[in-house]
Amino acid sequence: MAAQGIAKTVAYKKQAGLGTAASGAGGQYLRTRTASLSMPADKYINDERTSHRQSTGDTAGIRRGTGKISALLSPGTYADWFASLIKKAWAVPYAPIALAATTLAVAVSGSNYTLTRSAGSWLTDGVKVGDVIRLTGAGLNADAINKNLVVLSMTATVLTVRPVNLSTITASAASANATITFPGKKTFAPLTGHTDDWYTLEEFYTDLARSELWPDTRIQQAAVGISATGNVSLDWDVIPLRRVRGASQVLTTPAAESSSTVVAAINLFLMVGSTLTPVTGLQLTIASGDSPGEPETGGNGISDVAKGVLAVSGQFTAKFNHTTFQDAYDDQTPVSLFGVIATDATGLADFVTFVLPRVKLFNDAPDDGKKEIIRTYPFTAEIPPTGGAGVANERAIVSIQDSLAP
Repeated sequence: MAAQGIAKTVAYKKQAGLGTAASGAGGQYLRTRTASLSMPADKYINDERTSHRQSTGDTAGIRRGTGKISALLSPGTYADWFASLIKKAWAVPYAPIALAATTLAVAVSGSNYTLTRSAGSWLTDGVKVGDVIRLTGAGLNADAINKNLVVLSMTATVLTVRPVNLSTITASAASANATITFPGKKTFAPLTGHTDDWYTLEEFYTDLARSELWPDTRIQQAAVGISATGNVSLDWDVIPLRRVRGASQVLTTPAAESSSTVVAAINLFLMVGSTLTPVTGLQLTIASGDSPGEPETGGNGISDVAKGVLAVSGQFTAKFNHTTFQDAYDDQTPVSLFGVIATDATGLADFVTFVLPRVKLFNDAPDDGKKEIIRTYPFTAEIPPTGGAGVANERAIVSIQDSLAP
């Protein structure tokens, strides 16, 4: 009997450190489309000359692990891996902000809404542009509370927000019972104190009772793909340093796969600069810069990884109906880019956000024909010059908020 892909499970468990393979209870089954890990060997050509003029073969050399996991994006499912990629643990950035001692007014501002407080500071409290927040309070109108609101811009006393599902909010006079909450958790590229996570992955072929264990695996890269007519794809590159084959499952009792809903492009809220931007496609790649380390004599494997620089890049495609992005490209003016991808169109849908405070565009190529003209805007993110406490953005090349992060 040949092994069947549907019968293969993929699980992971975080290690205590490099060289300490995980085993036994714990761990987590993964939801995947495909999973392919391998340990290809270098091949050294035996380029000898012989009287018989025939090859004497090749010699196997250093084995360099490689792995690709293809999945769909859903809140919480790959939260562990995003935190390891960015090298900062998930955390709630600020406690609920209770405004019992002050007042909060909700007003209409064009297509957006403002939340104005009479005392205190959103900046001091830790709110950032791109955060998704929720508002509660007995004195507020019902259509303003318990709804995902994304922060578009801010001053110390005024948040400009918009519902992620683009619903409306009724303006209200000042209320003394409002509370701002931060759903889920956030991770962002740190300036110091970078985490150093290693995983053991296991591919278990249940129909053959065969295990391929991959200790000392590093999360190398995540690629998010959004098209206008499909689910959001999430493709991972990992670096395994070892493979151990066996006849029994090593990660014996992983937790069941997550059950959160896959997000789709129809529920994407994307801001490029100050422009709410419907796109025909968006690709975002977050790369740790880590790579397999240097080979040594006396063994056929790699013992560690070389740590690199976190880089974020991508591109979006959009209908050509204004010149704002062309101007940013021509002038090389940095803009922000942040998107919220929700599981559905309800006010309290689960979601994942990606916030890039500073990106530059590097082309505006058109794709024309007997159709609407589409332009492609490749971009590269960079660390902003300022950010952090008391500033409207993190000093980080990327931050992620996940409403179901553990």
